[in-house]
This record gives sequence, structure tokens and C-alpha cells, in this order.
Amino acid sequence: MTAGSVVLAQPRGFCAGVRRAIGIVERALDLYGAPVYVRKEIVHNHYIVSELVKRGAVFVDSEEEVPEGAVCVFSAHGVSPGVRTAAADRGLEVIDATCPLVSKVHQEAVRFARDGRTILLVGHEGHEEVEGVLGEAPDRIVVVETEEDVRRLGLPDDTPVAVLTQTTLSFDETAKVVEALRARFTDLLTPGDDDICYASQNRQNAVKDLARRNDLVLVVGSRNSSNSLRMVEVAREHGAAAHLVPDETHLDEAWLEGVSAIGVSAGASAPEILVHGLVTRLAALGFDRVELQRGIAEDVVFSMPGRLADPVTGRVPRTPLAGEAPLSPGGAV
Repeated sequence: MTAGSVVLAQPRGFCAGVRRAIGIVERALDLYGAPVYVRKEIVHNHYIVSELVKRGAVFVDSEEEVPEGAVCVFSAHGVSPGVRTAAADRGLEVIDATCPLVSKVHQEAVRFARDGRTILLVGHEGHEEVEGVLGEAPDRIVVVETEEDVRRLGLPDDTPVAVLTQTTLSFDETAKVVEALRARFTDLLTPGDDDICYASQNRQNAVKDLARRNDLVLVVGSRNSSNSLRMVEVAREHGAAAHLVPDETHLDEAWLEGVSAIGVSAGASAPEILVHGLVTRLAALGFDRVELQRGIAEDVVFSMPGRLADPVTGRVPRTPLAGEAPLSPGGAV
């Protein structure tokens, strides 16, 4: 590895669910005009939120804050049935940007609850996605985050249970907890592999490789992005110094002392323009050779809601995603 080099992770940045969610807000603004209200942050990234605000999006914490009859977009993280009911009661024009992978978990929760199973949801208490799934069957869902949580469950070992997972967790993150559940319960249904977000696992795998081959790993992402924070943890677990960088202004030059090679990645909700800004600043500090890591090329695309289709052509126009600016590497490794 040459001194003063930057290796860009592949893949990095936007996943299909994030692209779809941002595109929905942009298309809604084109179709309905401002303001378009968005319940919670559409995705967890400060730059994306600020760019959409400039275009006329209004972000609110609750559907109760949206004027009656107004257009309201639900975020990529999903909502509970109670939120949907409250929005309907207010006559809101709802556009659902829930990631299809999250919607699938909601559907499974409903099915398992109807089957009389206790649902053990592996995830982070208080995360928006977890709160939405909990709302599907609050009397039948228990959130577990660690192996210790499994040991503390006050359920007989022969209880019919089903396991669901927060989609943004990786296989690595859920494996130990799921194994602990398998070891304890005799009547247990486990989630399919496609319940886990492919993007989280792919980005963590890429970061592991960066950590093995670089002195320092920088992950572009907002501080409230759980998948970005986890990528930093993964890099540290695999031997590299690592830091979260919301944008290039947060780069601490002291981190670069004694470093000759830097791996750069971005969380699934971080736009490429922020990666570009960080790489530009690193170049000014002497890290001016940019290489591209060999990795998985993601080709997943989630379709947009049909209601956003062009009234003449019937197609959903492609709108430019906020913050997307392609970055051309100087070579590949």
C-alpha cells in the first residue's frame, strides 16, 4: 500500500431502501408542491434532511403535528398501526416510504401473532424500526438485544416462539443472540436470511477488509445512524483505529499522525457528496491517491409507489437524489 493513500469501500453509502425513501420525498415535492410533511427523519442523515428542508419538506416528530388533509410521508424505518390510524383520522394524504425489508418484518409479526406465538424481536429498544414492529402486536412481542436478555426472559422453555430481527442489524450482530434463543427454546421459528438487510452486512464486510489493510478507517455517517456507528465498531474490532465523520469538518487531523493508508466508507444513509468532501480534504492533507476496494456491486432496486407515477405516462419519473455526486477513484486494488 503506497503512503498517503485512501481506499474507498465497495459497497458504501446509499442502500436501495434509502434511495427509494429519498426519491419518494423528492417526487412528492415535485407532484404536490411544498410543503410535504415527513414523519421523523426520512433517513438518519443530517445532510439529506437539510437538503430536503431547502426543497420544502417539513420534518415532524408526530403525525399529530401535520395539518389535517396535508401530504405526509412515513420514513424508511416504518410506523406502527396506531400511527396509520391516527394519520387516517386526520385525513392525511399518506405516502409510505417504509423500506420493503422492514414491511416484510411487519407482515411476519402479524402472521406469527395470529399463530399464537410469542415474538422475540432482536433489536435495539427505542429504535424507530423496532417501535414500529412492536406496534403490530404489543402484547406478543418482546425485544431482546443481548444473550443476557435471553437468559432473563420469563418464559417457559417450551413456549412457542418466533424470532424476528431489526433489519439493519447484520448476521454477525444477531448470530449469538439467535443461537442463545435456539439453545433455550424447544419450539422456535427463526427468521429467513432475507430478513436481514443485505446492505448492513455488505458494508460491515467491506469495513472488515479495510480494517485489516489500513491504519485508519473513517466512516461517513450521522451520529444518530445506528448502522454507521456499528461500522466504526466493526473496524475497531478488526484491528484498526476508526472514527465516525459526519462530514469533512469533523475530521481531526490528529487522527492522521503516523498513518499512511486510510480506508473510507459510508453508512447506508450517507450520500456520496459527503464522501467526496472527506476525500477532497484528505487529498489536501497529503492523502491524494484514491483507490477502490474490490467488493460486491449491489444492484438491488426497490420500486416506487404507483401513486407517484406520472399521470400521463403512468411511469414514475427518476428524480435526482439529494447529495449524490459520483466519485471517480484513481485506481483499484
